[in-house]
Amino acid sequence: MTVVTVLEPIHFDDHPAGPEESANAAASSPSIVRPLRIGVTTLWLSVIVLLPLAAIVWQAGGRGWQGFWPAVTSHAALESFRVTLTISVLVTVLDVIFGLATAWVLVRDDFAGKGVIDALIDLPFALPTIVTSLVMLALYGNASPVGIHLQHTPPGVAMALAFVTLPLVVRAVQPVLLEIDRDAEEAAASLGATRVTTFRTIVLPALQPALLTGAGLAFSRCIAEFGSVVTIGGAVPGKTEVSSQWIRSLVENDDHTSAAAISVVLLAISFAVLVMLRTVGGRAARREEEAE
Repeated sequence: MTVVTVLEPIHFDDHPAGPEESANAAASSPSIVRPLRIGVTTLWLSVIVLLPLAAIVWQAGGRGWQGFWPAVTSHAALESFRVTLTISVLVTVLDVIFGLATAWVLVRDDFAGKGVIDALIDLPFALPTIVTSLVMLALYGNASPVGIHLQHTPPGVAMALAFVTLPLVVRAVQPVLLEIDRDAEEAAASLGATRVTTFRTIVLPALQPALLTGAGLAFSRCIAEFGSVVTIGGAVPGKTEVSSQWIRSLVENDDHTSAAAISVVLLAISFAVLVMLRTVGGRAARREEEAE
């Protein structure tokens, strides 16, 4: 008997997988890199942001609603909210106007010392806020070298807040202004549109999301600022005492629960404003994309 063994033909692939096929295979294969990355990010965010926020909310409710409501509706608290919100809104509006103007000059104009001015925009980020307060006191205090006396006045507080928040608007607007297509502006000008019309119909809609983002950051920084207004403001109740200074007074009087309650209100206001402005900015960006 003859045994015949049949061997299956062996096929050799003359075309090995290319880089794209290898990448697709790697992407389709299960991997722990992405879940690990997400987990580390979530853990770090929880430790740095979520846990402190949860702790301040827990402390604010230490005496229940009966302790929270009187703390945030007392005369001193309401006066501090009024001063804080009034000055913060005013400073935010000024930041948007002058921040846009500053970014425009830095992007569209060429002049001697432009690099120095651009670097100076970031100086408030580098200075400790208490140094800012001392600088403002030296410049606008009772011994002002320029003859402007703003110590213990709302304009003095506004000047200090504008100093530390203006760069937020400038840096939010500047990169968007750099990316705007100049061809549309030149086409509008060739059709007889004035500079104001061109800015209002072409440039401003493209800048709106960035302006809203900068405004939200500036407003949130204003209502939370403490160090830059300590000496120039003087914490005069009902006049220059912002909520952060009222919180310090409560802490010094060992009333940590009331201080946490005021902090929660400021957090809620800041979060609501940021969400609102981001929503409006997102809708404006989508309309701009659809128009293109």
